[in-house]
Amino acid sequence: MDRYLITGASRGIGRAIAIMLADKDKEVIIHGRDKKALDKTAQLVEKKGSKATKIVADLSNTKGVDYLIDEIGTKSIKAIINNAGITLVKPFEEITLEEWNNIFFINVTASFLLTQKLLPLLRKGSSILNILSTASRKGYTKWSAYCMSKYAMEGFTQSIRGELQPKGIRVINIYPGGTATDIWKDVPGEWDFKSMMKPTVVADAVKFALDNPSDVLIDNLTLQNTAGDQ
Repeated sequence: MDRYLITGASRGIGRAIAIMLADKDKEVIIHGRDKKALDKTAQLVEKKGSKATKIVADLSNTKGVDYLIDEIGTKSIKAIINNAGITLVKPFEEITLEEWNNIFFINVTASFLLTQKLLPLLRKGSSILNILSTASRKGYTKWSAYCMSKYAMEGFTQSIRGELQPKGIRVINIYPGGTATDIWKDVPGEWDFKSMMKPTVVADAVKFALDNPSDVLIDNLTLQNTAGDQ
């Protein structure tokens, strides 16, 4: 039974990915901070016949990352899907060092540590898939901390791709534009959710990338609504 790890699967894109990948021949390991929301994701995954393994952990510190790694165990993993992340929108001169460090740890350091520590569990034909953002390629006013973290992940994954390809491990980046998730509730302003992509669109792209034969190289997939990227 292939195992798939999805971080940030309590709701939104992560939940959509978990449901999209679920079937009777897979174990879907779902991570999140909200136990109640994670329980709901598990129910939806199990409804499709998958085994759902729930792990509640806080990825804002090394203790939480270590706990997640320990709970995953030592069995092989078919794909690591780094999806967990937070946003911060405010003028750069108002960003505190604590805020800066927090967004960098969750959006970058946690993914780095998970990828590094779980690498021994990946076999030839496995994949590391990162849910990045169009903010990995373009800076947005008042989004400096968030864009910084996404640009950092872009550089990291481009670098390790060359290291892991000879081992038969693919590194795939997906760049969604504005997607209708709860993350926008914490972003100042008025947002037109009807013009945004649905999380299922991103989940479809993840499944497409992972379903292709392992010898087919898929590096980057960009998803953008015709209405714009925000």
